[in-house]
Amino acid sequence: MHRMTSTQRDLARTFRALHHGRDLLVLPNAWDAGSARLVEQCGAAAIATSSAAMSWAHGVPDGEHLEVDVLVSTVREIVRAVRIPVSVDVERGYGNVPELIDAVIDAGAIGINLEDGSDAPDVLARKIDAAREVAARRGVELFVNARTDVYLRGLVPSDHAVDEVIRRGTAYVAAGCDGLFVPRLVDAAHIAAIAAAARAPLNVLAMPERAPMSELHALGVRRVSVGTGLAQAALATVRRATTELLGHRTSAMFAERIPVPELNALFAR
Repeated sequence: MHRMTSTQRDLARTFRALHHGRDLLVLPNAWDAGSARLVEQCGAAAIATSSAAMSWAHGVPDGEHLEVDVLVSTVREIVRAVRIPVSVDVERGYGNVPELIDAVIDAGAIGINLEDGSDAPDVLARKIDAAREVAARRGVELFVNARTDVYLRGLVPSDHAVDEVIRRGTAYVAAGCDGLFVPRLVDAAHIAAIAAAARAPLNVLAMPERAPMSELHALGVRRVSVGTGLAQAALATVRRATTELLGHRTSAMFAERIPVPELNALFAR
């Protein structure tokens, strides 16, 4: 069993503090050691993983299709590649929350994202409680970000969505979560209402149709993540470049690239 290090404990405290500082916490989502190292180089204070992006990188769809051992080994590689806090998207817990949380802590993670999907709120509440028990036993201040899919899955009619998020969020905070993540929450009035009622820092997704980040902060949002955005942009670049290469027999798109010496230096430490 991996022993908690003082560095990991310090990273956990740092990550928690980032949710309560003066500035909005912006979390780019990585999927492997390379993307994580680039995110760190660009100045990110912390990194979150994307379950979908990590799954795609291993040739499988999102939705707990990635083998747990692969997930954990990838997290370990990411943690080794960077010196900033790493939070892990563990989806719905893969059917064994205590075992999975123990494994990702062992890999060096200091936070998790755990979602409810279409389950009743008491299901996620029990998972949060289980995660808290593991974290306490391991001696790490694990940041548990509870994701509710009320908007993403349309779990209730739109005119009841705010109340449902608040109801679920209250239950999740009571169970021990540290943050509330609401993907597909885009309406400014809804954001403000949920942020005001939430008893934990509110996390939303950065989306083109959403208000600027400065406005989100003013509405009460404490954390913004990009989900699959970076991975989608990277894969779009691969497809576009390959289409140009095969269809037009041109390599002009390679003019905008990171030089090999720079990449080698980036990963040399």
